[in-house]
Amino acid sequence: MTVPDGQDQHSIIQPAKRAGITSRLRTYFLTGLAVAAPIWITIYLLRWFVEFIDTYVVGFFPAQYHPDQLLPFTVPGIGVIIGLLGLTVLGALTANFLGRRILALGERLVDRMPIVRNIYNALKQIFETVISQSGTSFREVGLIEYPRRGLFALVFVTTQTKGEVLEKAPTDDGLVSVFLPTTPNPTSGFLLFVPKGDITILDMSVEEAAKLVISAGLVEPPKENGQPVMVQPDSK
Repeated sequence: MTVPDGQDQHSIIQPAKRAGITSRLRTYFLTGLAVAAPIWITIYLLRWFVEFIDTYVVGFFPAQYHPDQLLPFTVPGIGVIIGLLGLTVLGALTANFLGRRILALGERLVDRMPIVRNIYNALKQIFETVISQSGTSFREVGLIEYPRRGLFALVFVTTQTKGEVLEKAPTDDGLVSVFLPTTPNPTSGFLLFVPKGDITILDMSVEEAAKLVISAGLVEPPKENGQPVMVQPDSK
């Protein structure tokens, strides 16, 4: 290699070393951020949830009966414990004959309220459906062409379509009810009725598909070593 006049070889190699150190430090920083951010966000959300439940549940009790007034120290999560116990006791009371009669009387009163009746019945049906099918919902992940031919989207298979939708749909292949999640929030999305022949069932689990949706395709399902694969953008 020809060295220009007035410039030695050491001065040429030095910038490359600096660039290598800078790139390595940047990689270390991004790796540390990828490790620390999920931990910190998880702890923050759990703390916010516990404090919110504590404030909401404890607020039902008179001030003189607050746990902080009865105990010489603060007990974090006491509202969560009280809430869990209260829901368990409520479920036990409504499971017997007297509890069912009281619940039926309350529902008859709600049915006489036009707006409240619609909200209550809709929420009740949603919660009963989710709880009764909690063991079978979102068991499979599928791939469909959406929003047009040639483009593909992940969907969560919910159940076989039944009722009027199936009867009046112009298809003889049968329909599958699927949930199409949005990025980066997979809890929102669209309900689609897809012909069975137009959906391809994938091997990935629901959790792996959710990670893929949340990360906008950056985190692929684990390979044989069980570790998630980060998709690196093509460098030009």
